[in-house]
This record gives sequence, structure tokens and C-alpha cells, in this order.
Amino acid sequence: MRVFSVTQTFPKWCPLPRGGYSITKRTQICFPRQLLIFRAKSAAEYQVDELQNFRMVPSAVLTSEKEEAKAFLTLFLKNQGLSSSVAARTINKSDHFIDHLVSRLHSVHKTWYLVGRELTTLEIRDALTPYLESLLEEHGSILVDVVENFPNPPRKGRKVTQVALANPTLDTKKIKAMARVSEVGPSGQLPPHILYLIEVGMDVGQIKAITRKFPAFAYYSLEGKIKPIVEFLLDLGIPQSGIPTILHKRPQLCGISLSENIIPTMSYLEKLGLDKKQWAKVIHRFPALLTYSRQKVKGSVDYMYELGLSAESIGKILTRCPHIISYSVDEKLRPTAEYFRAMGVDVAVLLHRSPQTFGLSIDANLKPVTEFFLERGFTIEEIGAMISRYGALYTFSLTENLILKWNFFLTMDYPKSELIKFPQYFGYSLEERIKPRYAQVRESGVKLVLNQVLSISGSEFEKLMKRKIKKLTDSKQVAVDIEYPDDAGSDMERQLKL
Repeated sequence: MRVFSVTQTFPKWCPLPRGGYSITKRTQICFPRQLLIFRAKSAAEYQVDELQNFRMVPSAVLTSEKEEAKAFLTLFLKNQGLSSSVAARTINKSDHFIDHLVSRLHSVHKTWYLVGRELTTLEIRDALTPYLESLLEEHGSILVDVVENFPNPPRKGRKVTQVALANPTLDTKKIKAMARVSEVGPSGQLPPHILYLIEVGMDVGQIKAITRKFPAFAYYSLEGKIKPIVEFLLDLGIPQSGIPTILHKRPQLCGISLSENIIPTMSYLEKLGLDKKQWAKVIHRFPALLTYSRQKVKGSVDYMYELGLSAESIGKILTRCPHIISYSVDEKLRPTAEYFRAMGVDVAVLLHRSPQTFGLSIDANLKPVTEFFLERGFTIEEIGAMISRYGALYTFSLTENLILKWNFFLTMDYPKSELIKFPQYFGYSLEERIKPRYAQVRESGVKLVLNQVLSISGSEFEKLMKRKIKKLTDSKQVAVDIEYPDDAGSDMERQLKL
């Protein structure tokens, strides 16, 4: 039995990329020596084993799976703390290991390949995750060396150092994938799946852009992956003109099983209250929603239940802001909820009204806005009341919105309490709404609260102004009549005649 200790240490209160705070964590892992058994085989023996597994798989499918294995391995390495450049460099040196990962897929799911069934992206990741985690437990800090030198034994004592590559070159396989997009076959035509994508409104440039971002897309089969997804989206009511945008946002969508992943996920969300008539809009806004695992979706939903939201409210949130599923519960949703709860805000109400607020960084977005209002004399309680009344308040830019509108507010004849009552002021256009309407109010001399000036429609505002001006004119006339009554004028005339 061997014991490894893996330590990750960051400065206290050092902000992490997703808005959380780092901690020092030490994990001690025990594992049997049998896990090291793969070192006993030679590279030649592994190549023979893998060649046998690869024989039953079409070359296009094999290439696609290799690209997906590379993408997942890159993500796995980055999750262990490697920089993007180090992870990319490791992938470029790991052809044998990538082949080994794909070979494992074929060994585990051999019967599926025999009947012509392709693995989905989620199935590939589910199959590779436990294996990569076991390697991490076994090798700890020399995992990169294991991957790069597979199947040879890693060099002992080598430490992984995060360094940035000065001029990283484009991956050769990525270039090949992009070339496949415009490759002309013996018949003088482009590959069938490329022709189909052109028929639905994409051009070769767009397809290359997708392939550059996600090389596996160039190898997806037409009948097995691309066409079923496109037809499914069209059946949901998405116009054909919207297909290129959706595929560009989330090409991985074509690698997800309709029957085993997408449709069950949609049914689950519909039971929560997501409006099935709005699926076209939801997917157009955030196609990645359908590529998340059930565990990921359920984790986010369970947390919203924990906050006290009803299934109906959760359904409405997901309909308006499907991006909420992409936010990490522990690194984004929970810390943001605690931040606003400390200000006296009802977090469930805030999440229902403005879910996009929970996607903001605490350090980069929330704290600066809070400090802005504190510096201008508002209390934490008053700021909490403002965000409770207007959930989108923190989504505005300080320099391009809040500061400019605050400076103009100082020229208006209103107390600061008007903003506490009506923080929606910051949501209106300064040049097109606030300034012109306030100019009318000031010139007429009438008195209106800030809510009346801004919240009503243009026609209603004009009617209100006419009523207020008439009332003001009538009140002035009454004042004149009181000061100079008609009877007094008649007595004066009689005295002059005498």
C-alpha cells in the first residue's frame, strides 16, 4: 500500500476565478500497488491492444472520440490547477495516452460499437472520469509526466510547474479538423455533414469557426449526430435561421443523446414549471442547458429549493434565465446568496426577480457597487432595500451607468430618499428618458415624485403633466382672486366716481 499527500495552498482571501475564496487543502490518498500494473506493458503491447479495439470503429467516429477525449482531458488537467497553456502542451505530447483512453471506451462499451451505436459526450466523460481520478490518486503531482510518457514509467521526482508558453502554436490535429471541413471527396463534393450544414444556413467559414473551438465537430456523423439534433430543434419551433447561432454557441449539443439525455432533461425541467412553449427561446438563449448532466441540473434546482423557492418559481427562473444552471452552487450561488443575506435581502425574492445578478463576481462586481453607495451616504440597510426593490441594480456598470446618473441626480430637486424608494431610476436611459422628462417638469414648475416622472408611458406622462399644469394654473388663479376679490374692486370704482 502506498500513501500520497497532495497539497494545494493559496494566499488567504485570494479570489478564485468564479468568485469564491481559496482554502488550504491536504488530501491523503491510499491505494494498492495493483494500480501501477499498467507500467508492466510495453508501448508495443499497448499499440496492439488498441489496434484491436479500433478495428471495429469507423475512422470518422474514432477521430471524433479522440477529440472529445482530448477536450475532456484538457478540462480535467485545468481543474487540477494547470494553466491553459500547460494543459495544451501536455495534450500535444500525449497521443499514446489519448489512444489509450479511447481504447478503454471501446473495451467497456464493445457491444454498443458492434451494433453501430456511437457514444455521446456525456457517456464519454462519465466513463473517463473515474479512471482519470484513479490516476490522479495514484500519481499526484507527476500525473502530467505519466500522461506525456504513457505507457513508459514516469520520471521520478519531476514536479509540475505552471509556465506560460510565449507563442503557443495551433494544434496540428485542430488544423486537420479544420481542413476536413473544406475537404473535397472523390465525387468532387464536400463531406455529407458539411453539405447538410450549408443547406440549413451555415457557410464554410462558420463551420470552420466552430471546428476551431471544438475540433470534434468536424468528425460528427450526419445521420448519427448532426441531423437528428437539427431536426429536433426545428420541431421545437426554432427557425432554421437560428440553427447556425445555436450550433456555434454549443457544438457539443450534437454529441448528446436525444433519447437518453436531452429529452429526459427537458421533461424534468418541464415538471418544475419550465414553459414548454418557450423551449425555442430558452435553447436559443442558452443551448448549453441541454448538455449538462442530470446531476448538475438537479444540484442547482435543489439549491433553489433550499432557498425556499417553489417549483413554479424555479420553472419561471429557468425560462427567463437558463444560464442559472451554469453557475456553480458552491462557488457562485451560495456565496452570492450569503453576501446579499448579510444586507438584509430576501435572497429567494432576489433570485426570482433577477437571477442574472447571481452570475456576477462578488469582488469584481458586487463589492464595488456596494462601496459606491456607501461612499455617497447610504447605509447597508438602505442599499439592501434598494436591491430588494430593484434586483437588477447591481448588474449596471459603475462607470457607464451608476456614476453618470448619480451625478445628474445631484442636479435634480430631490432628496436622496427618492432613490431608496425608486432605485429603478438607474434602469432608465439618461439621455432619452431622465433628462428630457425632468426638463419638462422643471420648466412647468409642477411637483412630481421620481416614480411619476419616469415609470409611466410617454402618453400617460403627457396627460399627467397637463393635469398638473392645469391644477397649478387654477390654484394660482384662486390665489389671485383671494388677494383681489370682485367686491373690493366694485367698492373702489364707486369711490372714484364720487
